[in-house]
Amino acid sequence: MTMIDLQERHDTLAAALWPSQGRLAEMNGVLRASLLAVVGSLFLWACAKIQVPFYPVPLTMGTFGVLAIGMAFGWRLGAATVILYLAEGAMGLPVFAGTPEKGIGLAYMAGPTGGYLLGYVMAAAACGWLAERGWDRSVVTAALAMLVGNVVLYLPGVLWLGVLFGWDKPILEWGLIPFIPGDVLKLALVSASLPLVWKLLAKRG
Repeated sequence: MTMIDLQERHDTLAAALWPSQGRLAEMNGVLRASLLAVVGSLFLWACAKIQVPFYPVPLTMGTFGVLAIGMAFGWRLGAATVILYLAEGAMGLPVFAGTPEKGIGLAYMAGPTGGYLLGYVMAAAACGWLAERGWDRSVVTAALAMLVGNVVLYLPGVLWLGVLFGWDKPILEWGLIPFIPGDVLKLALVSASLPLVWKLLAKRG
């Protein structure tokens, strides 16, 4: 990966699948972005509710949705979509994993998962920024982008757990280590699928 690769901007997958064209391109672009953000927030809602039996903890798809949205939408629209999703949760909609059973709204968001929810926005932006530099075009760079996204996501999550419960507690055993095997699987899934979609688009063109 050269410095040119880091500076040159590429189309996102969403832009390639649904380009903004025509005389009303600017207006169409706003409507397109708004619709994608709404659809993306619903996708994140659905992902948050999916749990797959796995070891050592059930595999949840929330982080998969966040990183996939960031890679497909780019950093601005990806982050905006996640912010919309968080706003839906703040208003009391049961969009998060464990809601409404574990609470809803701002009270839920200020709990143990609060740091991870902040990390969602940061991770979507990080993955989107890298995707705009072409990192979603190959399996290796897509995997690296996903790895960066996971690190960015977990950092505020683990830090917030430490603040809430104290660093004398087994914070990493609670909030990081059990989730690594599942995150590796989700990383592999996204990093394999995105380059495949780009190849299919290239053949279609």
